[in-house]
Amino acid sequence: MDMGLTGKTALVTGSSKGIGKAIAIELAREGADVIVNGRGVDEVAQVVDQLRHDFPSTHPQSAVADLSNDAQRAVLIDQHPQVDILVNNMGIFEPMDYWDITPEVWQRFFSVNVLAGDALARAYLPGMLSRDFGRVVFISSEEALMPSGEMAQYSMTKTMNLSLAKSLSKLTVATHVTVNTVMPGSTLTEGVSAMLATMYADSPLPCDQWEQDFMRHHRPLSQIQRLIRPEEIGRFVTFVASPYSSAFSGEALRMDGGLVPTIF
Repeated sequence: MDMGLTGKTALVTGSSKGIGKAIAIELAREGADVIVNGRGVDEVAQVVDQLRHDFPSTHPQSAVADLSNDAQRAVLIDQHPQVDILVNNMGIFEPMDYWDITPEVWQRFFSVNVLAGDALARAYLPGMLSRDFGRVVFISSEEALMPSGEMAQYSMTKTMNLSLAKSLSKLTVATHVTVNTVMPGSTLTEGVSAMLATMYADSPLPCDQWEQDFMRHHRPLSQIQRLIRPEEIGRFVTFVASPYSSAFSGEALRMDGGLVPTIF
């Protein structure tokens, strides 16, 4: 299916790996010119080269920046003043005991997971509205609706993503600009792989059984009983970013493998 994204410019934050990289790949597959963002020069360059090689009709660009840093974010916006699609994917997570979450940790998670995406939306939404087309997609998590208790500082920010996206969607009424949130369930990213390695470092289980054991004991409500793959999220977000999703606005879209045990 041609999703009508050829020639559209998409900024995907945190796209040098994980879900962000998968989103960048799927957007490029549909013809979008992707701005690849990450903090590492080499990692970003590798993804740009991959997109250029795999999808030669597109024009990927590099945007190396820590977007939680005001100065670096301002430089990125100055270098890329217009985008059609903004995917606020960048985020950090870390399992922590609640009593170990210091005020500094709360502030860091708030700055990275909430304020950076808000600043980018504030920068790019006016242009989208003036052109009467645009997509803003926040990548949240099932933790926004059903905190596991394993990382309260992360869950808090993901719930904020839902509220912020809903508020921003109110600014787009009667336009062809939409703001939505996608809530993936537990996904097999590099970060989750590292988390599993830490969790099972002293376990006698072989590594090929970690995922199954983790789902059984830590995500028992999942109906698919496996970690979601990044490319699955990438394909869905690409649809949400396309003209085909024009009836979705202000939505919190779940893709959690049935993990959240509610109808709504």
